[in-house]
Amino acid sequence: MDEFGVYAVFGVNGPPQRLLRAEGSCRVSAAVPPSVRQVVLFSSGPWGERICLNAELINADQIPITIGKLTPYNKCLSWEQWEEETWTDVVTLNVSLEGGNLTNSQPEMIIAVNEYTPKNPTAPLADRELSGKRKRERSAEEDDGDRMSKTRGEENICPNGVKEKATPVRKGKSQVKSQKLFGTGADASEVKAAANEPGVTPPQNAARMKSRQTKTPTQTSSLVGPSGRWGQTLCPIDAQTAILIGGQGARMQFCKDPMWKLCTEDLSWVAAETLAEGPTPEARIGHSAIFDPDSKRIFVFGGSKNKKWFNDVHILDTQSWRWTMVEAQGKVPPLAYHSCSMFRGELFVLGGVFPRPNPEPDGCSDSLYIFNPHLSIWYQPIVTGDKPSPRSGHSACVMQERYIYVFGGWDTPVCYNDMFMLDLGLMEFSVVKTSGKAPSPRSWHGSAVLSETKFLIHGGYNGNNALSDTFVFDIDTSSWTELKLAQLSLPRAGHSIVTMETPDHHGYSEDSSVSAGRTLLVFGGGDNEGTFFSDVTSVSVEELLAAA
Repeated sequence: MDEFGVYAVFGVNGPPQRLLRAEGSCRVSAAVPPSVRQVVLFSSGPWGERICLNAELINADQIPITIGKLTPYNKCLSWEQWEEETWTDVVTLNVSLEGGNLTNSQPEMIIAVNEYTPKNPTAPLADRELSGKRKRERSAEEDDGDRMSKTRGEENICPNGVKEKATPVRKGKSQVKSQKLFGTGADASEVKAAANEPGVTPPQNAARMKSRQTKTPTQTSSLVGPSGRWGQTLCPIDAQTAILIGGQGARMQFCKDPMWKLCTEDLSWVAAETLAEGPTPEARIGHSAIFDPDSKRIFVFGGSKNKKWFNDVHILDTQSWRWTMVEAQGKVPPLAYHSCSMFRGELFVLGGVFPRPNPEPDGCSDSLYIFNPHLSIWYQPIVTGDKPSPRSGHSACVMQERYIYVFGGWDTPVCYNDMFMLDLGLMEFSVVKTSGKAPSPRSWHGSAVLSETKFLIHGGYNGNNALSDTFVFDIDTSSWTELKLAQLSLPRAGHSIVTMETPDHHGYSEDSSVSAGRTLLVFGGGDNEGTFFSDVTSVSVEELLAAA
């Protein structure tokens, strides 16, 4: 196999079958045999000038079930039916190659897969019968008043699992017309294990967004910015650059364009997934990504994808642009929607939701875990004081290189608006008593440090709706101030907020060490009514501090 080729293995007993070769069509569709429950896609041979190979599994309604990408540095993908609740007996694998010298003028090839029959066929038949039984049971449940099943562990979209469509909201005389990130707080306790309901009819506005997204290729020069999403991370790595990682968009699909570079000088985007060598992290939401300015590395931890829960640590070296996966010692549970703070070169991970029982998202953590990158080890410190109750979707801001302020979060069915402070010198938690109008209870809000003494809270989800209000907290006076800004008036939840240097900033402040030349940037999130944002909203930090 010296020449370039792309191969697929259908099922655990199937032989490799060639899909693409060095000369020929750059697009291939292959029907997956009904008995197949696993698909492996891999490349062999030198890539040359080829950039990437986009791959997706789609169902009979032409809706993507799952997606992935092969690159010169990530040469294998795999899918299993248990990870994808909407995988039916009619599934098609579509692959398309970008770059290189393939003959793009040739039409898309449609090939037949040679189904392999093992010596003992009873196992796959039993599997098919069991799958059919599950589908019949699901159909019966759907016909019985849209009741949610508590036994299906699915993606933890909301604090302890609420699906994108407004399922626990009861339908009136008309059908639900909007695709929601979260359900209502009143019924949240009923849907801890539900998030990717099979058989959901796509709402109208979600369909429009999906149509807009599918017309956009994953990695071409015509792609000018990331698709709309929520649950991603935006991580600044220098004064003018931030890295976007992960997220989930319309129709509960994990983003086909999971990694981007944002240049804050002109707010332009560059697709970055194929720029880095090494094994890239698997698609996910609810993870954390934090930059260490000393080592110039981004640390990605945790998150979830459908029924998968992660406790892995991936490191992106921003100088060599190479991914590595850490084989860490110590114990840390799979976590999503936790907070992660960097202090003296270590990662402080607090709270988050975890599978209990696995893989159902049913428990929130109140534990603090610390990862030491130098030793590649996890450990739990001895912490005293009044620590926060178990929660996820909260925020954590490091202030004055000494304190971590924890605000809000959720543990189904309760949302919080309390605040705790962790003294990193004493390793002691304490309750922060505040004055002024405090933010209402919320999770999935955005937060950012504005100065040595002030941080900002914006938006979030209160158990019923996405929020649009903005507050600034002053740690010197322990007081809240509500801000009214037109730029931040859009309801958002699951969005990212960062502060960045802006060399082209035209404002001026005598206290230039704090605010002059810095801008608050807001990206992504959803409004819980079917819209997923891909815009970048900017507000001068100077303006925010003046208003506070």
